[in-house]
Amino acid sequence: MQKRKLGNSGLEVSAIGLGCMGLSYGYGPATEKQAAIALIRSAVERGVTFFDTAEIYGPFTNEDVVGEALAPFRDQVAIATKFGFDIDPKDGSQRGVNSRPDHIRDVAEASLKRLKTDVIDLFYQHRVDPDVPIEDVAGAVKELIAEGKVRHFGLSEAGSQTIRRAHAVQPVAALQSEYSLWWREPEAEILPTLEELGIGFVPFSPLGKGFLTGAIDANTTFDSTDYRARVFPRFSPENRKANQGLVDQLGAIATRKQVTPAQIAIAWLLAQKPWIVPIPGTTKLHRLEENLGAADVELTSGDLRDIESALSQITVQGDRYPAHLQARVGR
Repeated sequence: MQKRKLGNSGLEVSAIGLGCMGLSYGYGPATEKQAAIALIRSAVERGVTFFDTAEIYGPFTNEDVVGEALAPFRDQVAIATKFGFDIDPKDGSQRGVNSRPDHIRDVAEASLKRLKTDVIDLFYQHRVDPDVPIEDVAGAVKELIAEGKVRHFGLSEAGSQTIRRAHAVQPVAALQSEYSLWWREPEAEILPTLEELGIGFVPFSPLGKGFLTGAIDANTTFDSTDYRARVFPRFSPENRKANQGLVDQLGAIATRKQVTPAQIAIAWLLAQKPWIVPIPGTTKLHRLEENLGAADVELTSGDLRDIESALSQITVQGDRYPAHLQARVGR
């Protein structure tokens, strides 16, 4: 697979990474551990060198799986993980956000053990903590980098002001945030800021949490442990029905290109900037192969115009987050 550099950081990774969260958390029952390890190793065999996890996924269990899966290939891959939540060690519940410097250090040490490594390649602040100046957060990660425990600093769901302030203390290698054909808000301020500062962009949910694949419609039922229908307004039956037109338009373009809607969605992201590295997730080998196949899909200028034309006819219905989660998105 082709490689890409995340901005000016020097961190070079596969053009498409693997988001590992769904193997343990969020989209239904956790995948059996050995099956999850096998999927991650299959990604390595197919050229993926960039793997994304976080302490909150599980919590903790996803890092364990990723660490065990990648141990034999540790010198060939880059592992990204995250800090920033206050997690009750007794029951794993979230108690809010916490990016105090001493907590960042504690999380780093715990993550290193679970990941079975002596260095974290990319350490993101998962969500901005309004009670801790971002300069203090960047300073804490800067110290970890100086100690050789972290290689690069990242931010997740941070706004342009926060990015600039953090970058002034410790260069930010990458920002992770949602970006896809049904969530294009980063184009307004975030992408110009990243380009100016030389920061890479890692879009999560590049397939709209599965909606852009065409495998979900208004009649889809979700497992009780799948938080899409319970948490995200866009996954209400009414909004799924209203947004079906977007998937239909993607499907028509994909048919003309003899690829899948998922591949169109990922290829579109790759075509936006050379420093964008999407991280689609999956629990299935055939979906992994489909997603990675997007790296070989060439979208012509005509294809991109067709996609823009199709999108201009559609207004996506439903908020991305409910209010309490939107409040955690930085400025």
